[in-house]
Amino acid sequence: MENKIEEKLKKEPKSYIYILSITIIVVLFLIWSSFSIKKGENVGDSMSIAKNIIFGILNPDLKFLFRLDKQGVIYLLFETICIAFLGTIIGAIISIPFAFLSAKKIVSKYVSHIGKFLTMCVRTVPAFIYGLMFIAVTGPGALAGVFTMSVVSVGMVTKLYIDVIEDLDFGIIESLSAIGCTKIEQIRYGILPQLYSKLISIVIYRFDMNLRDATVLGLVGAGGIGAPLIFAMNAYRWNEVGSILVGIIILVLIIEVFSNKIRRKLARGY
Repeated sequence: MENKIEEKLKKEPKSYIYILSITIIVVLFLIWSSFSIKKGENVGDSMSIAKNIIFGILNPDLKFLFRLDKQGVIYLLFETICIAFLGTIIGAIISIPFAFLSAKKIVSKYVSHIGKFLTMCVRTVPAFIYGLMFIAVTGPGALAGVFTMSVVSVGMVTKLYIDVIEDLDFGIIESLSAIGCTKIEQIRYGILPQLYSKLISIVIYRFDMNLRDATVLGLVGAGGIGAPLIFAMNAYRWNEVGSILVGIIILVLIIEVFSNKIRRKLARGY
């Protein structure tokens, strides 16, 4: 038995040269990349600035954190949640026809290729660019953030929808057709039960991502908590930065806990 194993190992193609070549290429890229990393100009006393940032973040402005008006952290976080939620729902609805038009098992391969190409084009544009485009159309505010989240969601959600649709068990649909069910009944009893939990899980996952993206989009004026964050940082009000970061961390943790529970319930039934 040992002889057979040794013979098989000897017959295995030697990959030392391949592994060595890849290692050398990676090391050369690391060395080349390290030369392009330079300290920014006019930084000043970096250590004192870093200390001020850390001290401010660790000592948040509690009055600013618990303010209940429209300038307070609580209201701005609520606005961020609304932007992420509306953007996710709109994007998820728009993604459904895109996904069915891109699935090979539903349409011809030519239509599928066109649909996947359009989806890829949507995904390639960063959220920041979409944000700047919509701000130019609608002006600064939450509406630009909702539109941005919707378009950004379409790219990723459509791709995940396609994977789910192409993994469908079409044998069930054929069985329903054989016993005389109409197309609507085939969709109702053959397709939707297979898609329901998976699609909702995808939407929840995208909502998690959109919540973080909506925070960042505020930096370009698309509503939410991002704009006050960048203003506070530019004015070196690190206590306010700490308050905003505390609010964001708590919000993300709460959403993460609830979304994980919902996805687990959908996947396992408990």
